[in-house]
Amino acid sequence: QVQLVESGGGLVQPGGSLRLSCAASGNITGINTMGWHRQQPGKERELVATITRLGNPHVVDSVKGRFTISRDNAKNAVYLQMNNLTPEDTAVYICNAIRGRYYWGQGTQVTVSS
Repeated sequence: QVQLVESGGGLVQPGGSLRLSCAASGNITGINTMGWHRQQPGKERELVATITRLGNPHVVDSVKGRFTISRDNAKNAVYLQMNNLTPEDTAVYICNAIRGRYYWGQGTQVTVSS
C-alpha cells in the first residue's frame, strides 16, 4: 500500500500563490508517475498535472503557465506550485501516485476568494 498526504492548501486572494506538497509513504518502491487532480463541487475530478519518476512533467492547458509540478524522489514527494490563482481554481486538490494501480490522497482544500 501507498499512503499519500497532502498539505499546503488554504485561502488565498485572486492573483495569489500557493504551493501544495504531497508526501508518499508505505510501499513506495516502484512508484512511477505522480500527479495532482482537483475536484470542484458538483463536478468530476479532473487532471491538473503529472510528473514521471524521471521528472518529465505534464500540465493541462487550463493551468499551463500558472501551475508547475515538481518532484523530489529522495523525499518521495511531489509539489504543485500555483501562481496567479483565480476563483475558478477553487477545488479540493488531490495527490495521486501510480504503482501498479492508482493511489489517492485525501485532498487539500484550495479556496481562491477576495
